[in-house]
Amino acid sequence: MGIELGKFNTLKVVKEVSFGLYLDGGDEGEILLPARYVPQGCKPGDEIRVFIYLDNEERLVATTQTPLAQVGEFACLEVAWTNQYGAFLNWGLMKDLFVPFREQKVRMEVGRRYVVHVHLDDESFRIMASAKVEHFLSKEKPDYVSGQLVNLLVWQKTELGYKAIVDNRFGGLLYENELFRTLHVGQQVQGYVKQVREDGKIDLVLQKPGRGRVEDFASVLLEHIRANGGRTSLNDKSPADEVYALFGVSKKTFKKAVGDLYKKRLVKLEDDGIRLV
Repeated sequence: MGIELGKFNTLKVVKEVSFGLYLDGGDEGEILLPARYVPQGCKPGDEIRVFIYLDNEERLVATTQTPLAQVGEFACLEVAWTNQYGAFLNWGLMKDLFVPFREQKVRMEVGRRYVVHVHLDDESFRIMASAKVEHFLSKEKPDYVSGQLVNLLVWQKTELGYKAIVDNRFGGLLYENELFRTLHVGQQVQGYVKQVREDGKIDLVLQKPGRGRVEDFASVLLEHIRANGGRTSLNDKSPADEVYALFGVSKKTFKKAVGDLYKKRLVKLEDDGIRLV
């Protein structure tokens, strides 16, 4: 049985002591789960899902806490403190996550948040993070199709828009002129693949591209009107931020959906809103 450092492992409890439980770590020997993390009723012979990392003395230790990122994942984390060797990030565990100076793009400051990649250092075999996230993005060509829903972590602001990490694996770009809402670095959102270029780069949008987007939202809008007594106070003159606050779509998509419902004679447009026919 191999232990995956920096990830969740399911291990068997081998013995109970006053300060916790010892778990079967296979070739790594017994691993301590401190008493503060032991679930009520857990006893020798049980199997338990734990996160394995290194304590302050570089010994394997288990916890039932969930870190903000595991090895192999990207996350936006806050700097808790710094010293002459680098910065230490709060990632939800007792021991903070180390970012050496060589893995920082700019000198990290306490209280600020940075997008990083969590990995095992090749030399020391310690868990650490790097702000040079582009080094950890997949070089393979994605097999996404246009309109595919993906999870995004906004990574960097550029002149063209925002770079985003796609499904914790690829790099993509959201163009400024196609955004209908404000984004910020470190934000996690869902988006859609607009296209995968020949060079493997991914163009992204926040709304489903093409006619399907309008048809999908038209159905949502119709159900909203029905659920609210047959009318809504929003219309094509409503501010874009009000439309987005209620539906999470752009004013352009909203107007196209209203037009779609109107052409199908499902709604009537009024000065103070939209009403079911």
